[in-house]
Amino acid sequence: QVQLVESGGDWVQTGDSLRLSCEASERTVKIYIMGWFRQAPGKEREFVAAAPISWSGVSLIVGDSVKGRFRISRDNAENKVYLEMNSLKPEDTAVYYCVANIQMRSGTYLSTDFYDTWGQGTQVTVSS
Repeated sequence: QVQLVESGGDWVQTGDSLRLSCEASERTVKIYIMGWFRQAPGKEREFVAAAPISWSGVSLIVGDSVKGRFRISRDNAENKVYLEMNSLKPEDTAVYYCVANIQMRSGTYLSTDFYDTWGQGTQVTVSS
């Protein structure tokens, strides 16, 4: 079973930048979509960004709440995905989860059910 391992979470100040990384345990598995969700204390998990595999013809997707500040990128050959976060705000404080749709589930990329594989999460804390 493919596992996802996140890294890069940290404690930063408002306006700082941070880069999260996620690597799948298997490089040979074709992963249709890799992406990121986040969950703040007391809130539901929120879609952040998604990166479909390059041959799908679907562009990179970034959620409205982080558009213009966050950027997702992907290394298809290595099954890695990155989240570059700029101009961080206290409301970005959350546990960030790497996600993947490996089994080609149908549905919307905004839904947690669309993703069959989740990482353990990495904490990002932004102080004011």
